[in-house]
Amino acid sequence: MSEAVQQNDDRPDPYSIPINEIDLTRSDMFADDYHIRVFERLRKEDPVYFQEHEEFGRFWNVTRFDDIMEVDTNPGIFSSEGTIVMDDVDEDFPLPMFIAMDPPKHDKQRMEVSGAVAPVNLAKMEGSIRQRVQNILDSLPLNEEFNWVDLVSIELTTQMLATLFDFPFEDRHKLTWWSDVATANDDSGIVDNEEERQAILMECLEYFTRLWNERVNEEPRGDLVSMLAHGESTKNMEPMEYLGNLILLIVGGNDTTRNSITGGVRFLNENPDEYQKLRDNPGLIPTMVPEIIRYQTPLAYMRRTALIDTELGGKQIKQGDKVIMWYVSGNRDSDSITDADSFLIDRKQARRHLSFGFGIHRCMGNRLAEMQLRILWEEIMQRFHTIEVVGRPVTVHSNFVKGYSELPVIVRA
Repeated sequence: MSEAVQQNDDRPDPYSIPINEIDLTRSDMFADDYHIRVFERLRKEDPVYFQEHEEFGRFWNVTRFDDIMEVDTNPGIFSSEGTIVMDDVDEDFPLPMFIAMDPPKHDKQRMEVSGAVAPVNLAKMEGSIRQRVQNILDSLPLNEEFNWVDLVSIELTTQMLATLFDFPFEDRHKLTWWSDVATANDDSGIVDNEEERQAILMECLEYFTRLWNERVNEEPRGDLVSMLAHGESTKNMEPMEYLGNLILLIVGGNDTTRNSITGGVRFLNENPDEYQKLRDNPGLIPTMVPEIIRYQTPLAYMRRTALIDTELGGKQIKQGDKVIMWYVSGNRDSDSITDADSFLIDRKQARRHLSFGFGIHRCMGNRLAEMQLRILWEEIMQRFHTIEVVGRPVTVHSNFVKGYSELPVIVRA
């Protein structure tokens, strides 16, 4: 079992800590769901919570649903320019990407690739996604323990990413590796230091540069590399901007779906009445899918930077201050989502959650993520009576990605 799970057994009750000592930069806050009660307290006592940190500087932690929506839908006040994580841009290794840009450049670059997940293309993908899901599920061992993350969550999302990029299928697991490295920090256990992380990401750029050079000399196609190579606002990108947008698309296509696939199995096991409800009525799958995504919240937060002095939740935000939107907290705000701490697969208005963001930066692949999860659960329910979790989930060591490295299960027909 990982250090991230083991080290949290003796931590104090979140309500017993002096509130000004709560440190949301710490990755270990997010193992074993310890963060849930931390954010519960902040929503009640200090919903726009200020921290001044030696490494990350001044920042405000926004924890209520309505306040998060105010930040996310006002790009003229709260800017995405530069970066969407706590840490500032590394001037020696900048990674410009359109999610960390403001209009008009953001809008132009996003438009170049959004066609890949347009409704007409999603309809074309459904058959191939279903066939891949069927192949993966049919290959699973019955009545013996295995790691659901490796055999299902990673495999399905990696195959999907390879399709979107028209990436050589035999090398597809490089995509998962690069995604994990891109979001790693020094204590994640994935890389030993920042120099190693940067070296691996440069390998990613080298590989994708070869693909770019192939696609730019061909007629435009429907894959993401070709769209970037031929797009009016992206065809002249500098190499690091190309890498930045690749990382955005790889991580965006990997983390939401991969960790929701694992989270869904976990939540149904933790809520057996809901699992029985699903067995009794598989027609609930379209509602269950967004509920899984809400309950998992695969990316815990997004950052903005205040462009002007402003007020939020009664607090005075200064120009230049960092503002962290804690989606993982807003998705548990029962003032805005009825009975938000409960996992309910027949929830009304199930798509009203923050996991995809809102406004101009709303995740462009949200419908693709939902479609993959819907197809997966349709095929699971046709094959298996139970996917039984037989050990504790092992979570990744991060305060940004809410994900899993292990979920031991036994599949029973």
